[in-house]
Amino acid sequence: MSVQLGKTRPPLAVDDLPQPEEVFKVPRLGWVQIIKFAIGPSLIALGISIGSGEWLLGPQAVGQYGFIGVGWVITVSAVLQTFYNVEIARNVMATGEAPVVAWGRVPPGVLLWVPLSVFVVIFAFIAGGWAASAGQGVYALVHGEVAPSGAEEPRIWAIALLVLVFLITVAARRISRSLELANWLMVGTILVGLVLIDLFVVPFSVWWDGIRGFVTPALPPEGITATQLGGLAGFTALASGLNWYVMGHYRDKGYGMGYRTGYISGMRGERPELKAVGVTFPDDQANTSMWKRWYRLLLLDQWVVFFIGAMLGMLLPTILMAHAVEVSGEKPTPATVPTFVAGVLDEEYGRPMFYIALILGVLILFSTQLGIFEGMVRVTTDAAHGTSPRLRKLIEGDPRRFYYPFMLFLIVVIAVVLHQALPVNLVQWSANMSNLGALIYPFLLMYLNSRLPKPARPRPWHYVILVLNVLFFGFFFVNFVADLVGDPLITF
Repeated sequence: MSVQLGKTRPPLAVDDLPQPEEVFKVPRLGWVQIIKFAIGPSLIALGISIGSGEWLLGPQAVGQYGFIGVGWVITVSAVLQTFYNVEIARNVMATGEAPVVAWGRVPPGVLLWVPLSVFVVIFAFIAGGWAASAGQGVYALVHGEVAPSGAEEPRIWAIALLVLVFLITVAARRISRSLELANWLMVGTILVGLVLIDLFVVPFSVWWDGIRGFVTPALPPEGITATQLGGLAGFTALASGLNWYVMGHYRDKGYGMGYRTGYISGMRGERPELKAVGVTFPDDQANTSMWKRWYRLLLLDQWVVFFIGAMLGMLLPTILMAHAVEVSGEKPTPATVPTFVAGVLDEEYGRPMFYIALILGVLILFSTQLGIFEGMVRVTTDAAHGTSPRLRKLIEGDPRRFYYPFMLFLIVVIAVVLHQALPVNLVQWSANMSNLGALIYPFLLMYLNSRLPKPARPRPWHYVILVLNVLFFGFFFVNFVADLVGDPLITF
């Protein structure tokens, strides 16, 4: 039995949804088991989010313009993106297909959407601003001072960290699980460390300004550019319209029908079959009940872990930046923002605080580097493996034979690209390119999700939220393009 979903891709096989206990290999799924085994993909996404928007673009914008009018953009972006994540993961759970492969089911089909989607992801993130920023943090940690303008050594450290990502994936038994464990450690350390520093150095008045700014609707502050604001909107939480490039981890985690389609293993792991075509479930009472269980786990993973983590991840660094600006009387620039707070803490509280801030900064930026770099490789591997029978034959059905050589190739390309501009400017470029995705993928998602088995289909108001994603993030991309070619549509 099979079900045709969309066009030009083979029909989906049909099988029953697995039980969560079967997937996570536990007799009962209580809160302890949920935390240990079910939560995970949101942590990978959160590790990415905390580095680019939360440590660079958010603090830079707040440091220059304050919370009012900036914080509201952050909150709206995080809410819209979490809804969007749920809708993407809905499709992954219902079909077991990675999003980049599923797009090929939307007319006119594979030949347009799959290569275009790979290109958009690579084009958005190849700039390497996250890697270059991490390299600046390592330089300051090693030398005890901020790198001079144009220094080569931070770029060498950035490349070394890319190689470290490669080694982590090589050493993994199951790549997604290794990324989850790494982010449990890094994200936990980051949030606890930032809370302790903020409680120690940031006055309550600044905490209140930050919280109030996040919930107070206001026009953007005078002087901020559409490119800055669009970068902030795009990289708050994750990557606006391109969030789908991380949601394939729900397949590898075994959520829903992802358990039936396989995963990409590391070099030390067993080699399970990764199916090129997904599997869906029949519309009956037993599967409807099982779908509700999986959907509740998804909502928990996204709203409790990802959304709350993203909001804390934006609040804690931005209030620290606001305090640093207040006590120093200076404002961060694109060149200084990766190490600005550490420098101010050094002057005000001594070297121990300088090194603590730098260690947290490096962890924050490396968690982003880990997720983005691996995500580019994963999307390309899934696309090639899922759509090319010739490639599957060439690599004998083992996606690792494509995954690892492509990762090495990408290290070389990024090593060249990250020499071209200041890290924060590169991150702003990536963020605004992510907003381009908001003009494309919500529509593809509406097409696909409206054709899922009835228990998995979204409610009508979910489509309204997807349209709001298009309008909000799409506005910033259109304004970004207008700014590039002439004058922006709107100035503040």
